[in-house]
Amino acid sequence: MSSTETLDETQVVDTAQGKIRGRRTGGVFVFKGMRYGADTGGANRFRPPQPVEPWAGVQDAFEYGHQSPQMRSMLADKGPMSEDCLRVNVWTPGLDAPSRPVMLWFHGGGFEAGSASQKVYDGTRLALRGDVVMVSINHRLNVFGHCFLGDRLGEAYAGAGNVGYLDLVAALKWVRENIGAFGGDPDNVTIFGQSGGGRKVSLCYAGHDAQGLFQRGIVQSGSHLRVQSPEHAARLTDALLAKLEIAPGDPAKLLEVPTDVLTSAQIKVMRETRSRFSPVLDGLAFQAHPFVPDAPKISAHLPMMVGTTRTELSNQLGYEEGAFELDMTELRRRLARYVGEEAVEEAIAVFQSESPGASPSELYFVIASARGYVLDQTIMAENRVHAGSAPTWSYQLVWRSPAEDGRRFSQHTLDLPFVFDNVAKAPHLTGPESEETRALAQAMSETWISFARTGDPNNAAIPEWRPYDLTDRPVMLFDASSRLAQDPFAAERRFMSRFPTQQMGKTLHR
Repeated sequence: MSSTETLDETQVVDTAQGKIRGRRTGGVFVFKGMRYGADTGGANRFRPPQPVEPWAGVQDAFEYGHQSPQMRSMLADKGPMSEDCLRVNVWTPGLDAPSRPVMLWFHGGGFEAGSASQKVYDGTRLALRGDVVMVSINHRLNVFGHCFLGDRLGEAYAGAGNVGYLDLVAALKWVRENIGAFGGDPDNVTIFGQSGGGRKVSLCYAGHDAQGLFQRGIVQSGSHLRVQSPEHAARLTDALLAKLEIAPGDPAKLLEVPTDVLTSAQIKVMRETRSRFSPVLDGLAFQAHPFVPDAPKISAHLPMMVGTTRTELSNQLGYEEGAFELDMTELRRRLARYVGEEAVEEAIAVFQSESPGASPSELYFVIASARGYVLDQTIMAENRVHAGSAPTWSYQLVWRSPAEDGRRFSQHTLDLPFVFDNVAKAPHLTGPESEETRALAQAMSETWISFARTGDPNNAAIPEWRPYDLTDRPVMLFDASSRLAQDPFAAERRFMSRFPTQQMGKTLHR
């Protein structure tokens, strides 16, 4: 097991790779920026993650590590970016017997952006509330994690299109090997993530490499049903080579391109092609699409929680000009791209029947969100039921936030401060702390903890929650007073069931 020694408010843990020094902060021991894989730059670019070389002495783990190279945005941390980004962070109440449930967080940002060091992801309160070990990671993103090279550079690079996913697997292996030294149970690991993080959880259910490394998962606003075809991924690589003025027959030069130049080039390619460097159906990591036409059999024995917020896209679409001041004429015009002109009137009638007081802007956000996020979540849950999988619990966050005068309703990312019990760190999402925010934080964090502990989300903070089925379709509606509803918004669900997932096309929402 582990050997430890106390140095004032610091603690040294003996991992399989070497000694690590963390710090006691806020009632928990915190270890940040530890390496779970070698630097992915130089000769390791586009290759599967390589093991960390053991070290002598003690390494300090006081600061978050580097994040994957990406465009600077609100999704990225202000800290350094580099290809030395395979980093893991741990919050633990104690370094004693390895008996605590482990909750491994995959950050959001699609497959192209984000970092585990966002304030709202701080694991202190979740670890203390549930006596769990909270873990988060950084990994390769965008072109660094998903540049499909096929057979262009030989066998060593055949899996380049999915090395970002293989980084997740490497992190899971690090957890299995080391988490006991941090007081965690390596045989009780829950993976969870929101948005792009939910997509990564989806991939782990579908990929053979991840099997046996986790016991359950939570997909928050990120049901990932399909991956890119190799043909489409190859066209993206061709576009990247052209942007960098590299001859198609000389792809090895990609290994020599400076990190900042490669980052800039892939951003331009994404904008011009309206597509993204993301996981690929390469026949290696993935032999089939994750959840369509069927749920993966290899993970059918693993329970899952899956859900969305009510108006996911009031976050993203809220940045469109005039999105919060729509009239009915403009609503009809904008809805056409989601449901087609022929179905616009029916969509409005159906959704107005469920939300009779909704403004045109709210209807826009609800319908667009149902077409994307909610439909995909429903397909995932239905396909798991069809496959006879372990229980799947379905939820929706319907609480209407007062932030920004309430104009974003129940937006994408609104679940984060409640799940992590970090409302005070996210007033831009939730507004000021209140009785309602405290009730939601208790309900959602306790539910996530209960699921991580036993594989069943039921707990004293919520009503009895039954798994999803195709008859009653029970869904937990998280609100100031949460409730279990049978097939809530049934007319909306039936209307949207005529459409395929938007993931059939070239672009994906984050």
